[in-house]
Amino acid sequence: MSPLRTTPPRSTSALPITGAALSAWEVEDVARRDRPVELTQEALARITASRSALGKAIAGDTAIYGVNTGFGSYADTVIAPDKLGELQHNLLRSHAAGVGEPLPEPIVRGMMLLQVASLARGHSGVAPALPVAIAALLNANVTPIVPETGSVGASGDLAPLAHAALVLIGEGEATHKGKRISGEKALKVAGLKPCELGPKEALALINGTHLMAAQAALATPRVRRLFDAAICACAMSMEAIRSTDRFLDARVHDLRAQRGQQRVAARLRTLLDGSAIRTSHEHDDPRVQDPYSFRCAPQVLGGALDLIEQCFIVFERELGAVTDNPLVFDDAPHTVSAGNFHGAPLAMHLDALAIALSHIATIAERRMYIMLEARDKFVRPSASGDAPYEPHMTRTPGLQSGFMIVQYTAAACCNEIATLAAPASVINIPTSAGMEDINSFGPRSAAKAARAIELCERVIAMELLCAAEGLEYAHDGGLHSGPGVERTHDIVRSVASRLEADRPPSPDIEALAALIRVGRFG
Repeated sequence: MSPLRTTPPRSTSALPITGAALSAWEVEDVARRDRPVELTQEALARITASRSALGKAIAGDTAIYGVNTGFGSYADTVIAPDKLGELQHNLLRSHAAGVGEPLPEPIVRGMMLLQVASLARGHSGVAPALPVAIAALLNANVTPIVPETGSVGASGDLAPLAHAALVLIGEGEATHKGKRISGEKALKVAGLKPCELGPKEALALINGTHLMAAQAALATPRVRRLFDAAICACAMSMEAIRSTDRFLDARVHDLRAQRGQQRVAARLRTLLDGSAIRTSHEHDDPRVQDPYSFRCAPQVLGGALDLIEQCFIVFERELGAVTDNPLVFDDAPHTVSAGNFHGAPLAMHLDALAIALSHIATIAERRMYIMLEARDKFVRPSASGDAPYEPHMTRTPGLQSGFMIVQYTAAACCNEIATLAAPASVINIPTSAGMEDINSFGPRSAAKAARAIELCERVIAMELLCAAEGLEYAHDGGLHSGPGVERTHDIVRSVASRLEADRPPSPDIEALAALIRVGRFG
């Protein structure tokens, strides 16, 4: 069993929205595979009760933030009762200030799903018609157009969520079947009429962490699959240089007592089990130790694994959260103004995720470098005393360059990932005339993590490509690895043939990255 492999079976039936926490796999199913959703009667009853509790609070003469007051720095401005609906519509219009390219549809769909699930928990004070309308948009594959930049991740993801919510009142824009349509037409496609927003409803739509939480949720299964592929690539690289496996001795890792390290070492042992390549150089090998990128793989990848798992714990908690403000309760006081909208927990861990990915990519690039350098100091010579393959794995050195530039590209990816690992969450810029004086910038952390995932997938694809080539030379000598490594080699060869002569490596890299994304390795 691989360290991160916990993929559940896919479901095409409607996802029941009960108010319970969602899983990252459920978010992926709805966001990427258009799984329909359905609010349960239990959830609708809870939403109705919350709306009733808000009505009790409004009936008094107490000022309630965002319900009968202005927003942000206008929190002290009381709004007349006959203007409360207009207040909510103005909130959406004024806050839809995002800029840049539209967010990918899966991210917006994930954001909408998390919003429905949060409202279903019955602490937001909205009418049931609102989450039902969002669910209808999801099921009709109508996706609001949301510019990528605008949220500072503190008072919720205000600007992105405002753009999405505009469609509910027949404004803004959306996409349907690849076409850009008006918000008014989007509602007609979904069989809906424009929503008439009541007190607090617009605020509940925009005052939550749903954008960054969706990005974190969608990153979770993708990183799981990436990490599985990274370990498979490491094992095959070990065979490509004829590495020892003595450093995988369980006693070594038990002495360190780091759980991730122990799990990685155990997985590598399983992948290498039954290898004839390993046993072929157990004796008379002049090398004393392998480079750190091989010998310390359990420590480095294990450290990354522990950090990733901690990130996943935080991400999964957010999938059961209510993050708008003020919150509504059945018992008095019925409303509490607090700060669940703040993205700090997500932002810090999204930043940490990029750091973990940087280490995964960097150690893979280093192994690739060792393989392609092909020096006897690091790569075990063949039985004849010759290097098992030429530098860069070329057939005709000089005339051909082989995989020389693959390593260059991996280095470029690693350099960019290193810049993405610089945290966004430590940089604060206050907003709202000083009321919002500490912001998380979680969406920026999420965007950096997403880009780091894309780059890391390609670095691992490059290592797989080079390691599979190195393994071919052992095959030429009649030696094969264990079933785990050989299965990895077969998967690589299903999309990338052996290098017989120079050809552009880019298509092979992209094909392997696509296999990593769908979880073929592990």
